Amino acid sequence: MKLFIGYLRTRRAALLFFAAVGIVFGVCFALSGLPLSAVGYPALLCGVAGSVGLVCDFLRVRRRHLQLREIALNGGDAPALPAAASLCEADYQAVVRALQERTAALQAQSETRYRDRLADVTLWVHQIKTPITSMRLALQNEDTPLSRRLRGELRQIEQYVEMVLVLQRLDADANDYVFRTHALDGIVKQSISKFAGEFIDRRLRLDYTPIDATVVTDEKWLSFVVDQVLSNALKYTRSGGVRVWLEAPTTLCIADTGVGISPADLPRIFEKGYTGCNGRQDKRASGLGLYLCRCVCDRLGARITAESTLGRGTCVRIALEQYPLRAE
Repeated sequence: MKLFIGYLRTRRAALLFFAAVGIVFGVCFALSGLPLSAVGYPALLCGVAGSVGLVCDFLRVRRRHLQLREIALNGGDAPALPAAASLCEADYQAVVRALQERTAALQAQSETRYRDRLADVTLWVHQIKTPITSMRLALQNEDTPLSRRLRGELRQIEQYVEMVLVLQRLDADANDYVFRTHALDGIVKQSISKFAGEFIDRRLRLDYTPIDATVVTDEKWLSFVVDQVLSNALKYTRSGGVRVWLEAPTTLCIADTGVGISPADLPRIFEKGYTGCNGRQDKRASGLGLYLCRCVCDRLGARITAESTLGRGTCVRIALEQYPLRAE
C-alpha cells in the first residue's frame, strides 16, 4: 500500500491534468445546453481504460522497483541495470555507470598504494632487524647490568617492530597461518627465555609450572601473543613476580603482581589504541599490544580474557580449546 501511495504521488501531475480536462469538458457541455449524459458514457469508458492503464503502469513500476532494490541489497552487484524506460532514466543510469567506473578506478588505485606501502614497511622491518641482530651479537658475550639492560631495550625494539609487521598483516587479511600440533611447554619456555635478563636485572620472581599439554595452533602467532602478555606483565610489575601455569584442559594463565587495571578500564583493554590510566602514566604505551593479541587469538580460534585487581595484579587467560582444530 505504501508503494502504491508513493506511485500515485509520482503520477499526481498527470492525474490532476486528466481530472481538470474532465471538469472543463463537463462545464463546456453544461454551458452549451447539452445533456451531461452524452458525455457520461464516454467518460466512464475513459475512466475504466485509464484505471486499467494505471494498474498496468503501477505493476511495471513495481517490478522495476523490486529489481533495483535487489541490486541495492546486493551491494550494487548486478550484471546490468534494467533497460531504461525513459530518457531521464537512461541519463541516471549513465551517471551510475560513470560513478561505478570511477569507484573501481579509485579502489584499484587505493589497493595498489596499500600493497606498495605494505611492501615498503615489510622491507623496512627486515632491514631494521639486521642492526638489531648485530647489536645483540655484540652484547651476547657480556653479562653485566648494563648489557642486560641494553638487551632488554633491544628486545623492546624487536617487539615494536614485530607489532608493526603484525598490524600490517592483519589489515591485509594475510593467510599466514600454519596449524600443527605443538607442545605448549616449548612455546612458553621460548617466550620466557627472551625476558630472562629482565627478570634477573629487576629481581622479579618467575613462578613457572611445567606444562604437559599439546595444542593445535600456529607456533609463530601464539608466541607473539605470549610475548606480548609477558611484556605487559613485566612492564607494570615493580616488585613480586610473574606466575605462569596451565588450567585444564588447555588454558594458559599468566598472572603478575603489578599495578593492576582499574575496573573502568578493564572492559576496554583489548580495544585498538586504548591505553587507560596505566597507559597515560606510561607514555610509551601505544594501546596496540593487547588489541593485536585479541585479533591473533580470534584467527587462532582461541579466546583471550583478563581479570585484574587494582594494586594487586592482573591475570590473563588464553583459552586454546575454544574450537576443535585439526592439525595439517
